[in-house]
Amino acid sequence: MIRVLDIIEDTMVDGPGFRTSIYCAGCGHQCPGCHNPQSWAFDGGREMTTQQLMKIITADPFANVTFSGGDPMYQAAGFAELAHAIHEQTNKDIWCFTGFTFESLIQDDQRELLRQIDVLVDGPFVERLKNPDLLFRGSSNQRLIDVPASLYEGRVVLWTPDISV
Repeated sequence: MIRVLDIIEDTMVDGPGFRTSIYCAGCGHQCPGCHNPQSWAFDGGREMTTQQLMKIITADPFANVTFSGGDPMYQAAGFAELAHAIHEQTNKDIWCFTGFTFESLIQDDQRELLRQIDVLVDGPFVERLKNPDLLFRGSSNQRLIDVPASLYEGRVVLWTPDISV
């Protein structure tokens, strides 16, 4: 089960191309200047099962998936189950936004979810580092991380957009 605040279909702001973005409830980071402070409450939204979410995700064969919030890492077990189902049943890529850093996640209980993610946008939003010109993130401390490559190499490997398309 995942506590979901909202699901936005065919968005283009949470990663490349069309995406189904799942916004979850709960965030302990509470970053000053956060664009989504209504997501901080852990008891917000409604509980949804993996099956319910998969119906929505698979209904659009073209949209990839983004986990956002709130912070999905606070519901790592539920999102790991969902990510596993997405990879089993589709060819969709998965992006995840978190206030945690990659380095802290590989040492913690969230590692199973991390292993299911294609690109991680990590780090807290820092208002004094805000830059509206950044690709898919709000502040310059946040990184776009190619998770499979990073886990393979044992160090952070940054994601770069595919400009050949």
